Amino acid sequence: MLRHQIHAGAFDSTLPGEQDLAAEFTVSRNTVRDALALLKDEGLIDRAPKVGTHVAQRKVDHGLDSLLGLKETLKGYGEVRNEVRIAAAVTPPPAVTRRLQLAPGSQAIYIERLRYLGDLPLSLDLTYLDPEVGAEIITRDLEHNDIFALIEEIAGGPLGSADLALEAITADAHSAATLQVPEGAPLMLLERLTRLDDNRPVDLEYIRMRGDRVTMRGSLIRDTTSWELT
Repeated sequence: MLRHQIHAGAFDSTLPGEQDLAAEFTVSRNTVRDALALLKDEGLIDRAPKVGTHVAQRKVDHGLDSLLGLKETLKGYGEVRNEVRIAAAVTPPPAVTRRLQLAPGSQAIYIERLRYLGDLPLSLDLTYLDPEVGAEIITRDLEHNDIFALIEEIAGGPLGSADLALEAITADAHSAATLQVPEGAPLMLLERLTRLDDNRPVDLEYIRMRGDRVTMRGSLIRDTTSWELT
């Protein structure tokens, strides 16, 4: 419950004292100390004698309601920068070829980026692009720009829609080392196929996000014609 409250912003910076927490949750002070030790090990709080318990870091909210790049999504949380690890033409796997509707044997542009929020490695993005647009994109400033913004500038029009899948995975050795988390740590895998406004697929991404630093949020609207019992 304390973990959830910290992520939800229930505390400005300082948590209540052990005695107050014990009374609030109707537990012993030893139980409170065990809980706080766990949260400190997770990096959520800092504790020191005569100083108290303070929030160390919170999760950031990643919306699912709009088609936005990470820099647009996290505007207001801090600077988003990209470490470009690979940017090259490749022969993609058959599944990628099908999703991007490329001819068999065609090349795609592949970009691998480690994305930071401030100094925190937040996500590892593997992106396959339609070669017509992608060949121009890899000549641009990928360190400071979202790929979505570059696609719209090069294509001369807005993006249209995207298909999205989100699942929980554990960090393999490569992802763990890159994102600076233990191997087996929880990650969120976001698969997104994005289309131009003429419905042509242009961008297929596999994004591994740190589950300990990101919360996915969205607003859902119920179809008013579906409430009646059958």
